[in-house]
Amino acid sequence: MTHRFSEGQRVRYRAGHSAMPTGTGSFKIIRALPIERNGEIRYRIKSEAESFERVADEASLSLTV
Repeated sequence: MTHRFSEGQRVRYRAGHSAMPTGTGSFKIIRALPIERNGEIRYRIKSEAESFERVADEASLSLTV
């Protein structure tokens, strides 16, 4: 398994129903986190509209156009 996204790429984030509401626009990949034992791939992401970073599963991200 490898990471699909690279540091600095712009992505859209589709949050699950239990997550905090997302900021508007795209998010930037801050860094790829180590792959979990169960194979789950996560990233630290940041929106320019928010003052904090989020952790997102790879399945909830897609490249922006």
